Amino acid sequence: MRLKFSLVLYFLAIISFSCSTEFQFQEGDILFQDGNCGDFCDAIRKVTQGYEGRDFSHNGLLMKEDGDWFVLEAIGKGVSKTPLQSFLDKHVDEDGKPKVMIGRLKAEYRHLISPAIEEAQKHLGKPYDSVFDFENDAFYCSELIHFSFKAANGGEDFFTPWPMTYNDPDTGEIFPIWEKYFEKLGVEIPEGKPGLNPGGMSLEPVLEMIEL
Repeated sequence: MRLKFSLVLYFLAIISFSCSTEFQFQEGDILFQDGNCGDFCDAIRKVTQGYEGRDFSHNGLLMKEDGDWFVLEAIGKGVSKTPLQSFLDKHVDEDGKPKVMIGRLKAEYRHLISPAIEEAQKHLGKPYDSVFDFENDAFYCSELIHFSFKAANGGEDFFTPWPMTYNDPDTGEIFPIWEKYFEKLGVEIPEGKPGLNPGGMSLEPVLEMIEL
């Protein structure tokens, strides 16, 4: 009887340890995702590296609604509210682990989270910003997060926009993939225009980067 009781305690301890080590998401977490977008991602990686040299091609803002987790993100179909598990399942490694890292606002900035989420939700359904233009009423992934926190921060930049480049640093010429992309859209390449990307955003000092 004493042996059985000890075994029960042992297995309860294992279960308790497993639960305690499970990652705890927090509202306002920024999920940085390493996805595969072919030549586009290769071009982005060549001009921008993320936290500790990581490659990030996408990001989204985590929110909780009625006990369920969602990611506010700007994707091809527009600004969307995606169930967290669906977001995590988009890109996984050979072991089935999501290719995601968490950017968590440091304590002194966490008061901005609720108004930023509220602002991001105002843009649900708006189109994806395929021309990467801050002046239109459309959004790409990092742009959505940038403007949501800018609004929450009284109109002051919270994340820092930088002049964007579409040039291959090895040749000084526009990457062919970008040349074809913007030619198809019929717009000028926005070289030097302000913008953000997930890799650059992951280096922002306002964030603590955490392994999932």
